[in-house]
Amino acid sequence: MTAKKAKAKSAAASELAPFDVSRHLNSEAVIAEYLAAALEDPNPDMFLRAVANVAKARGMAAVAEASGLGRESLYKALSPGAKVRYETVRKLVDSLGVKLTVTT
Repeated sequence: MTAKKAKAKSAAASELAPFDVSRHLNSEAVIAEYLAAALEDPNPDMFLRAVANVAKARGMAAVAEASGLGRESLYKALSPGAKVRYETVRKLVDSLGVKLTVTT
């Protein structure tokens, strides 16, 4: 590959927008499947990240209001490494209109 083609390829790659999963969370079924998959990961940050993506898809301000949390508190609770209380997770899940269930 010539230097000119390599430079053009590099420029094209740098123009790609980062993937934003929240843009694809456009139905209740997709959201439920996405959250269920995140719960299967042993890393709790994965589930919080998934909840954050769903909240972004639904609108952070609307989720904050529905959950009774301030926007700053919501962002803090959903930040990577946050040690979120169960009560907060429950408020968030309820505000998103989903249920967590246990099966055998």
